[in-house]
Amino acid sequence: MNLDITTISQIPEEKVTFLTKPYIPNGKLILMSGDPNCGKTNLALAICAAVTTGEPLPWETERGKVEPQSCLFQSMEDGYGDTIKPRLLRLGADLDKVYVINEGVHPLLLEDPRIERAIVQTDAKFAVFDPITSYTSGFDISNSGAIRPVLTQLADVAARTGCSICCICHLNKSGGKSAYRILGSIDVAAVARSVIMVAKMPDDGEISVICHAKSNLSTPGKPYAFGFDENGGIVWLGEVEITLDELLSGKLDKSKHQAKAPSQADNAKLFITAALNNGVTAAAEIKMLAESAGIAKNTLERAKTALGVKSVKQGEVWRWELPATGGELQDTQEPQA
Repeated sequence: MNLDITTISQIPEEKVTFLTKPYIPNGKLILMSGDPNCGKTNLALAICAAVTTGEPLPWETERGKVEPQSCLFQSMEDGYGDTIKPRLLRLGADLDKVYVINEGVHPLLLEDPRIERAIVQTDAKFAVFDPITSYTSGFDISNSGAIRPVLTQLADVAARTGCSICCICHLNKSGGKSAYRILGSIDVAAVARSVIMVAKMPDDGEISVICHAKSNLSTPGKPYAFGFDENGGIVWLGEVEITLDELLSGKLDKSKHQAKAPSQADNAKLFITAALNNGVTAAAEIKMLAESAGIAKNTLERAKTALGVKSVKQGEVWRWELPATGGELQDTQEPQA
């Protein structure tokens, strides 16, 4: 019997495209790994929100708004009504474009044909399974012979549908290379085309960082920091200089100047963004709270200028407003205290 073979010259060349460059390539399997409570689920939900509205994520400086798309989000660790939905609302997601497979009496597994059917039916471009271990019942994911064919099959689903499929997983506590710290067999990381690490910033447990541990289809993304406002919403803080090893070890290698924690100005920006999250706020109130938080007056003013915050006067009260709120009030010069 003759083999079904072909030459490379006969295979059409395909251009790599991204759902959000460089972290999420279209139609590929992606892993998002990190220790508990580092922000993995929040980050995945933020990506979902951006996909459903077409808005670029903060690291996509060269992309404008695109056509909104649908997502599939399966979670076994957080409730849909009390956790997932409120978080998506805070992130501004179009909830009508976020779908969930109702499992019923038959638990959903990664090799389940319902996954591909749901992706096709909803035309989803981003699918999340949180965590991967909840969708691999019946075998140990450290067993290479068991996990490799399942993930390969899931990668084939991603390729056929054009949907980026993201599996969230925890890290092993043991040290070593990042690929070996992903829970389970090394094959878990080997099959994925992009492996994203999420970790807390060393010396600052309030800030998390997204970092590439593996990127087969593009130049690895630069580490990007984010925090959370008082309502649990994400606040983007910008690029940070830190290595993957430093993030995984929780220790900065200051002698080599490879890492730089967010400055006081970064923390002031986070504070102002959180204070103005719900709209126009009295300047006096913000300044009083900033003083209580230990933020210097000059640092607060510099952060205000950097964020483009407007000073507006309503009656006798000066208020601050983020430029993105689209307010109609004229920006005027607020007298300095």
